[in-house]
Amino acid sequence: MNAKIFRTFCVMSLLAAFSLAQQPAAPAPMLGSPEDLVKQGEKLEREGKFDDALALYKQALDKDASLYQAHMAAGVALDLKGNYSEAREHLAKAIDVAPEDSKPQAWRTMAFSYAFEGNASKASEFEQKVFDARQAQQDWVGAAETCNELARIDLESGDPDHAYQWYKMGYETIGRKTDLSDADKNLWLFRWESAQARVAARRGQAQEAQQHVAAAKVALDQANNADQLKFYPYLTGYVAFYAGDYKGAIAELEKADQHDPLILVLLGEAYEKTGPTVQALYYYSKVLEINTHNPTNAFARPLAKKKLKLE
Repeated sequence: MNAKIFRTFCVMSLLAAFSLAQQPAAPAPMLGSPEDLVKQGEKLEREGKFDDALALYKQALDKDASLYQAHMAAGVALDLKGNYSEAREHLAKAIDVAPEDSKPQAWRTMAFSYAFEGNASKASEFEQKVFDARQAQQDWVGAAETCNELARIDLESGDPDHAYQWYKMGYETIGRKTDLSDADKNLWLFRWESAQARVAARRGQAQEAQQHVAAAKVALDQANNADQLKFYPYLTGYVAFYAGDYKGAIAELEKADQHDPLILVLLGEAYEKTGPTVQALYYYSKVLEINTHNPTNAFARPLAKKKLKLE
């Protein structure tokens, strides 16, 4: 079997598996406590069996209508299915009934739900709540991470100016943590330079983007953090993609984390630009194997489904 036929076979197999995962399921039997049902449902959800999971969440809510974990999980499953309005009904209820220490996670989940629809403005309302709560607790790391999270939503929504403002706020916020080690200072500098590189790339400022890529590499080397190395080919591939260097983007992104749906969808788009349509379909199909509810999948999954004509 030659490579092209093999890739086509893989794509068709993945699409068939995805289609089967979306088929309505018979309700599962009521087993265990509401919390147990949610845990069982979350396992099914990770496997892409959203209807099976939703059946269990419904049973959990029939037993305990105020169980915020069940509303949260149902909202996530519905977002992954593409039922965004229905998802937010559950997420709004989760926010209402969640204990105070769980509200930030509920707000974040609602923000991601809006990101799945590309509504950065509404997402920012809920991320702002998370930022304010973490800042009030002087959780500078958490507050800075929230800034970067919202910035990424803005950036992938096509708003690099607001993204820059939030990335800058994140870098200034982490500076309020007075006991950062030198390694962590360099790690956050790497993130800040990376952010500026991606913002510049989205603005069409290729030369400025490359300057920030170079500065990011220096900071990464000084951070001496092996776990962060995988983010560098993502950065260089991202910058290459938005500079129109699609072959260069492919070369870099194929060295990056292949479990990141945004990387996979960028690879699909880059292959689509350079011609091998089968390769593009392969990467779009791989995106649909990932059932995470986060900003990267919020942009990758709807785009992949659109490219595969599943929406």
